[in-house]
This record gives sequence, C-alpha cells and structure tokens, in this order.
Amino acid sequence: MVISLIFPASNVFGHGFGIDTISSVDIQGKKISISVELPTYLEKDNDKQITITATEDKTKEHPKNVTYLIGLFHENKMIFRNYFFASNGILPITVKSTPDGEITIHGQQDSLLGAWHGTESNPIEITGPIFESAGLYNFEIEVRTIDEPTNIITDSVVYNADLSIIEDFPFVQKDDKNQDVQFKVKSYFDQISNFNYDPIAKQITFEMPFDWSEKQMSHIPFVHEEVHIPKNFTEFFSPGYTGKVNGINLFKSSVTIDDYTERDERIVHVVLLQDHLRFLKNQLTKSGEPLPQKIVFTLFRDENTEFPLTASTKSEDFQVNLSWDPIQIEPGQNTNFIFTIRDGKTGEPLRNSDYTFVIIQNGKEIHRTTGTAEVGGEYEQYKFVEDQTGPTIIRFENIKNTGQETEFGIVVAPEFGTIITLTLFSTLLIIVLASRSYFTKNLISN
Repeated sequence: MVISLIFPASNVFGHGFGIDTISSVDIQGKKISISVELPTYLEKDNDKQITITATEDKTKEHPKNVTYLIGLFHENKMIFRNYFFASNGILPITVKSTPDGEITIHGQQDSLLGAWHGTESNPIEITGPIFESAGLYNFEIEVRTIDEPTNIITDSVVYNADLSIIEDFPFVQKDDKNQDVQFKVKSYFDQISNFNYDPIAKQITFEMPFDWSEKQMSHIPFVHEEVHIPKNFTEFFSPGYTGKVNGINLFKSSVTIDDYTERDERIVHVVLLQDHLRFLKNQLTKSGEPLPQKIVFTLFRDENTEFPLTASTKSEDFQVNLSWDPIQIEPGQNTNFIFTIRDGKTGEPLRNSDYTFVIIQNGKEIHRTTGTAEVGGEYEQYKFVEDQTGPTIIRFENIKNTGQETEFGIVVAPEFGTIITLTLFSTLLIIVLASRSYFTKNLISN
C-alpha cells in the first residue's frame, strides 16, 4: 500500500484544508484513489468538515454507491468507527465540536449495513468532543460497497490516512536575567510538550510524540516544526542554529531561519525529510535500546553558519550540487537553478547525465522538465508566483536513466509585500539531505 501525504493542502502559512490521499488501491479490479480532507487549523467554536472522496484513476470520475467503513483515532484512542454511504463517491461530514458529551451521529441509516447517509437538506452531522485538540489524526478506511448499494465487498482492506491539525503552543521561559520570554512553537505534525530554554547552555529543547515504525514513516514526506523567538531576545540571537533529534546531530541545513514572515519574531524552521527520519531511526536502533515513542528536538546557537547544497541518491552512486541565481527570488522573474551531477564516490562531474527536474509544493507538482547535463553541469529556470510559498521539494529524478533520484527540501517564506526572499542567513530556508560543499555557477563545468 502506498499513500501520498499532502501536508497541508494550501499554503502552510495560512488557513486551509489538509489532504491525505490513499493512491491507486485496487477495488474489485478498479484503481481508486481516496482523499481525506479536514481543516488544518484548530478553530474552536467553528463547525468543521471532513470530506472523503473516491476517484477512479483511469476515468477521473467518482464511483457510485460507495460505502465506507471509517474509523477515526487520536492519541491512540478511537473516536468513532461507523459505516457511511456516498451515492456519488463524495462523503461530506459536518462536525460540531463540543467540549464533552458522547459522540452522536445525525442522519439517515440504510437497512443493509446501517450506513449513515445524508441529503442536501439533511447532511450527515457528528457532534461531540471531536477535534478539540491539535495533533495527528488517523483515519482507517475500508471500501465495503461500490457501483451498486448491494455489491458488498467481503475481502475489504484497511487503508490509513494521517492528517494533522495545527496549533500554536506558547511557552514562557526565563532568560539569564530571570525575565520572562514568550516563545511559541507551531507544529505541523503533532502536539508539543516539555519546552525548555536553558539560559546557561543557550539551548532550546522540546518534545513531540512520534511513531518510528516503517508503516508510519513510509507516508510521511517531512516533519516540520517552527520555533518562534522574539526578535528583541538578543541572548539567543545567532546567524544560524544547529540541532539534534534524540541526541543525534542533524544536518546543518535541516535548521533554517526566517526573519521576514513575522515582524516581531524570528522563526527557526526544523524540517526532517523522510530520508532524515530513516537515518535518525537507524542511529537510534544502533544503541540497542527500544525506540522511543517521541522526538526530542534540541536547538543550539551556531555562529558559523555555512551554505551547503549537496544531496546524494539513496545508493550514494550519484551526488547533486545545487545553487541558484539570483539569490533574491522575486515573483515574476526567472530563477536559474544551477546544478552539477557528480559521481557519488569520486565527486567528478558526470557528462551526458540525463535527468528530470521537478518542483513540488503541498504534494503536487508545479513544474517538471527533462534534460541532459552534457558537461555534468546545467541549469533550469523557474518563475515563482506569489502564492507559491511554504515547504517545497526540488527533486532530480531518473538520474542517468537509472531510476535513481534525490531531492532538496526548501521552505519558501512570504516576505512583506509580494517578494519571496531567499538569502544566506536570515531568509534562506533550505533543507537538504546531505551537507558537504557549495558550488557556484562558475564551478559547474570543473
């Protein structure tokens, strides 16, 4: 089973819906994709909506008469598990959150499976303590009927979709003069706890629940956390920061700074791509201890920030160096992404290297092109627009027609006005798989 997590669907800096798509599953000979949507931000006192949509991969149409068996879980506790019927494959469920009481479903039930269904005038509504707290929500979904209401699937498979509801977690800590400092963590994955600022060691630590199992990690493209620090808090001000996860050093480029999104706050982004998570898991496994059920983040000041842009394929057969020009990226102007494809063992440029250059935002491709780096080095142009902000993946696929790939993760943050700025220390938000050296345009043919 392969699922694709789009996290969240719209700009991660704004409100929107999170989407997790279970891709291309076989339902009685048909390839079906099932998407689950829910609001990304926790807004109390507002109704919320869950939307589950089935789409046939071949026709792009919605199958008829779909009965879903849906279980919703949060913090390892089941919230509900019931049958729901969608005559057109699209299932909207209105959620009215209450701080207490029982979970109650309002609607009509059929006589076959007892599946809840709604009408335009009487939609399905669930009331009770649902989505009362932020964090990770797991949907277990089975398709029990399709095409005809009586076409019951007896050998249905359970598929999983995971979505997060984002919330700001404020924390007040003491500085070295025993004065209060207002920190904040915005988590795009799960709830944050045990935040601590150590004024002597000049470091920040905080924790987040995490399941290190392969089943869980296989459909997590990245974990993204934002630490918000007051700009007038000079005690922890630094050109850059380094980080650790559960005591293991992160690549320097996994921790980046944004001084432009918030007027009075510096945002330190910590982004762990899927390969980072697997690397960390392997390191934790070597200790011989049971894997922890959490991630412990640690941030340190770093006075010697570097600018590495190197990523390797999983096999380490190939290495890609990446830079761009101009460094300041503005909407409406072409940006040259300059890269060199190298031998992963010798570092030598590889001539006549075919590649596919892909830019991905919110789990969707916004640009794809193929080419050949005749001398090992080449460049591709792309023109960003105003709403293309947030975590972005730059991927090099099918390097030298081997099927191997590697990628760079970028967090593009909106600046005041219309400019997207990427600079070396303050506004560059770049996360790469490995960090070795920086190659400029003048070096690509060396």
